[in-house]
Amino acid sequence: MNKSLRAVPALLLTTSLTLCACSVEGKDQVTMAASTKSGISPLGDTNIAMKTSRPNKPAQLLVTDVRLGIHDSFERVVLDLDGNGDPGWFIDYTDKPMQQGSGALVQHDGRITLNVNIDGTVYPHELNMEDPELHTVSSQGGFISQVISTGTYEGRSQFFICLDEARPYSVQVLEDPKRIVIDILR
Repeated sequence: MNKSLRAVPALLLTTSLTLCACSVEGKDQVTMAASTKSGISPLGDTNIAMKTSRPNKPAQLLVTDVRLGIHDSFERVVLDLDGNGDPGWFIDYTDKPMQQGSGALVQHDGRITLNVNIDGTVYPHELNMEDPELHTVSSQGGFISQVISTGTYEGRSQFFICLDEARPYSVQVLEDPKRIVIDILR
């Protein structure tokens, strides 16, 4: 048999496994985007300081998905948004994650959490949309152990990014589609 023809099944298997590794995985909504390409770097300036942003106008946004990506020098959390306006945020490290509204301690895997509060968010029915049913997103080998959604309360959606230690991070809003990107350095 020709060597080229014997390589085809191996190539198809490798391609299939690669595509599967980049897909959304059921209810955990994990999207792994492992990359070894040079030139991919974190967006914005990174440090461990608290980060806030307040938009000029009120927004009506819904977080529709949470995705994780692992890159050579950083890990990325992407919060996909649907609706109108620009999000605001308040993001800072805490070792005692508490759910907004109730003050209940949030059980988590990790030594510290990045408390991510997205302002300008609404309930799905306010946008005539189905509930995206965001669940805890678990890592597949990076230093981010999980991302926990604790829901929306009074115009703010809260997430906890669980980590092994406080690390420098950046926050950016990207368009088309609208999303918040949090890059955390290794």
